[in-house]
Amino acid sequence: MKSSTNALKWSAIERLATQAIQLIVMLFLARLLGPSAFGLVGMLAVFIAISQVFTDSGLTAALIRYTERKEADFSTAFYFNIFVGLFCYLILFFAAPSVAKFYEQPELVNLMRVLALTIVINSFAIVQRAKLTIDMDFKSQAKASLLSVVISSGVALYMAELDYGVWALVGQALSNALLLVILLNVFHPWLPKTGFSKNSFNYLFGFGSKLLTASLIDTVFKNIYQIIIGKQFSATQVGLFTQANQLSLMPAMTMTTVIQRVTYPMLSNIQNDVNKFEDTYLLTLRLAALVVFPLMAGLSISAEPFINVVLGAKWLPAAELLTILSLAFMLYPIHAINLNLLKVKGRSDIFLKLEIIKKSLITVMLVITIPLGVKAMCIGLLIHSFIAFFINSFYTGQFSRLKTTKQLVALLPIWGCVIFSGLLTYILFWYVATNYTSNPAVHLAINLTVMPLIYISLIRWTVNDLYKQILHVIFRKKVELKNG
Repeated sequence: MKSSTNALKWSAIERLATQAIQLIVMLFLARLLGPSAFGLVGMLAVFIAISQVFTDSGLTAALIRYTERKEADFSTAFYFNIFVGLFCYLILFFAAPSVAKFYEQPELVNLMRVLALTIVINSFAIVQRAKLTIDMDFKSQAKASLLSVVISSGVALYMAELDYGVWALVGQALSNALLLVILLNVFHPWLPKTGFSKNSFNYLFGFGSKLLTASLIDTVFKNIYQIIIGKQFSATQVGLFTQANQLSLMPAMTMTTVIQRVTYPMLSNIQNDVNKFEDTYLLTLRLAALVVFPLMAGLSISAEPFINVVLGAKWLPAAELLTILSLAFMLYPIHAINLNLLKVKGRSDIFLKLEIIKKSLITVMLVITIPLGVKAMCIGLLIHSFIAFFINSFYTGQFSRLKTTKQLVALLPIWGCVIFSGLLTYILFWYVATNYTSNPAVHLAINLTVMPLIYISLIRWTVNDLYKQILHVIFRKKVELKNG
């Protein structure tokens, strides 16, 4: 428990600190560069993301799950990652003119060819991160990530001030990737000690191939909105959607990553102890909801004053999208934790099946909502997220006692606290806006103060065991913990 708590602490430091820095820098860059620059990079996001998935090919998850891993397994994954990374870069290099023609944006040719270099650079760090995760050494990862993010953020801001425009975002991505590879090898040096092993590859890819297919489907559909908006509308519309999407996805994904990176290797080690495994999983599910649900609800309520104060009036059309997407991503950690259970159980085939089912549903949503505009497309995402919960939890229940009803019973008290505190805050916000002041800074301050106070009070009263668990993790207090 002590090692897991320490790992959780360092994982949280890395994710929260790096994401906080990236968020602040992104907001500054948004003011300096405007929606169009973010839209151009957003148009390329799907191609870079798909290439990254191919480069990993599910081997990282396979290495972490495999309890009898050998040096040949790491070396094999390392060589494979680099080869695929180079291959993907060459494809994108020669495909760049076609992508620019598709979007009718000539400047995308050079942007893609330079930005795609991050794929090759990142391929040198995949095995390094896997080894550190297996060892639950999140401290080294935290130091490397923080330094690379700080320096690359400085590069981006400097380039933006010199009027490099969209190239400031490219400079940030490249410098961050390069620095991360260098620093990981400084803090935890590693080089392959054997050659490529066909047997190792067959085992690793046998497990990872289904995750690769599932990840490809997931990645395409995560970025398909930018593709459709970029083709049907404009770079500015892509920028508005991309900003709203990033602002809503970042807190949900950050907290989920913190939890998953620690629980996946930990739960892989206790997968044969059924009672301990399922109790720990349920506790993880509740802790994720405890933190992420109010965060996303608060962001949804505060979307308009937040955008107005932080980004300025030119970004205000993104506020409505942010309100909807924040609610859509509220369940993101619950989805991820349910799917994590299938990976730990070795059921990558079911994982793939689920992705196909859910993405078929998204396709239907897109067909219905595209003619209605970007707002309708976001509402479709919200509806899909709640349907996906029932699909994921149904299949999780087939391989554990964590049935849909059991998950709902565990999550409903937290949901109730979020809804009640959110409604009270919104009523106060509306009353002040109607009778006293229309200043968005005042509205934002009210939301950021009132909702957390109400929510924490309700949580302490309704789910006290989770409240104590959070105190234990943050302050290392000796409290009596229950799985509830």
